Amino acid sequence: MLKELWNDAEGGFHPASAPDFLPQTALKEVQLRRLRAVVARAYANVQLFRERMDERGLTPESIQSLQDIRHLPFTVKTDLRDTYPFGLFASPMSDVVRLHASSGTTGKPIVVAYTREDVEVWSEVMARTFASCGLHRGDILQNAFGYGLFTGGLGAHYGGEALGATVIPISGGNTDRQIMLIRDFNVSALCCTPSYFTHMVERARELGIDLRELPLRVGIFGAEPWTDGMRHHIEAEAGIKAYDIYGLSEIIGPGVAAECSAQDGLHVFEDHFYPEIIDPDTGEPLPDGAEGELVITTLSKKAMPMIRYRTRDITSLITEPCSCGRTIRRMRRIGRRSDDMFIIRGVNVFPSQVEAALMAVEGTLPHYQIILTRKGGMDRMAVEVEVTPEVFSDSIRGLEDIRTRLAQSIERILGIRVELRLVEPHTLARSEGKAKRVIDRRNEG
Repeated sequence: MLKELWNDAEGGFHPASAPDFLPQTALKEVQLRRLRAVVARAYANVQLFRERMDERGLTPESIQSLQDIRHLPFTVKTDLRDTYPFGLFASPMSDVVRLHASSGTTGKPIVVAYTREDVEVWSEVMARTFASCGLHRGDILQNAFGYGLFTGGLGAHYGGEALGATVIPISGGNTDRQIMLIRDFNVSALCCTPSYFTHMVERARELGIDLRELPLRVGIFGAEPWTDGMRHHIEAEAGIKAYDIYGLSEIIGPGVAAECSAQDGLHVFEDHFYPEIIDPDTGEPLPDGAEGELVITTLSKKAMPMIRYRTRDITSLITEPCSCGRTIRRMRRIGRRSDDMFIIRGVNVFPSQVEAALMAVEGTLPHYQIILTRKGGMDRMAVEVEVTPEVFSDSIRGLEDIRTRLAQSIERILGIRVELRLVEPHTLARSEGKAKRVIDRRNEG
């Protein structure tokens, strides 16, 4: 095989990246063939999609060109919740080899499925991701994305192995140990959330370790929005090149798009994920270059194809040639979303999740506020919640008891710990219109 003949010279061309350089004519032929196949598969096996197609008078044969994709119905996150757990599967469970899940707004997770072929595609696009970021066989990759039901850890793990790198599956947390392994194992590349890495840099400094003096040369960061300002800070403090990657569980996990050496937009692996930009208010398609909501169609997913999935991420597509030579389009890095979701330490959080957790505990009032801050490079989340007069006038032991139960309820739904502050009634500001639940102070100061 070609990959066995490749000599892995640093900066060389990895054969996994070949689809990134397809001529546009060949790429469009691949996209149309795969689009027609995935629409036919979803129509035959997913009841919700078939019903929506029928309502529009469409059949799989209606797709004769890539432009016809605009006639297909959208898929949204609530579709995954409404059909929980397996209602959007297009494969029998006997063909499903992996299930992942991410948090949902009511405590039930968003479930995603993979056939063996899907896992192979996932490994392929993650190998292309790492190759785009300058990794190669011989690199030692410390994977500090979370393992488990979240898609980040295992997606990066299999991609690193497919590339031929040595993968250290450390997962997230335990910062002192992370730093020890970076130093002792001569780690050359690391992937995690950017906010966690900035914390890691500061902790290393406290331990008397300068990451700039270690072999670490590449950081691959995703799972949360971050700015060019943070990139410059990371690169200066750690002496590395910092690359942005993009993905979401509903599509495949990490591996949808990645930066290259130019660090000027993220190349979308559009032979597997067809991108569109729409007006978030009207749903109408927008031309390349216009800013709007990113919509993605999976072109090769078998277990759970996503047709025109509305990501709620705001970006634009770039068609100008990239200096790296890749012909697949780029998208601008994600700076904001069109809904109220925010991300803390790689976990998607909705205010309604917090409300559900608070209201599940007797003694709280439906008045709360979420305060987001950043300290030591780490995003932090605090929740202030009003409690009834009876609870607030109770003993210290009673207050601590309800605080503990509330914190546990939030952690059970979100999967992360947050700071919880109990306040007396009428402490939080009221609004005559839509309540301002989230105070984001992460970019202040």
